[in-house]
Amino acid sequence: MPKSRTQFAAVSPPPTPRLALSIREFCEAHGISEGFFYKLKKQGEGPREMKVGARTLISFESAAEWRLAQENRHGRGNRGVRFDDRPAPDTRHITDGVP
Repeated sequence: MPKSRTQFAAVSPPPTPRLALSIREFCEAHGISEGFFYKLKKQGEGPREMKVGARTLISFESAAEWRLAQENRHGRGNRGVRFDDRPAPDTRHITDGVP
């Protein structure tokens, strides 16, 4: 008996993952306008870009590095703060018999 089309479709390989964003996609993903992107680029503060033919692309790695640089530049980075799984100490004092 011949196999159905749905059985053949299940054998197709998974789609190739995307590895880069266009400038428009980068701006949409980061919630900024293209005008602001080009302002950052002019100031030397934009993400690293790569040319592929006539297209300008931004790799996911470059986008991640840019985000980290933005966090560090604006004082929202790690700043040496250490977090662990222990709960904060109980600093409440017992007053009037109520904890």
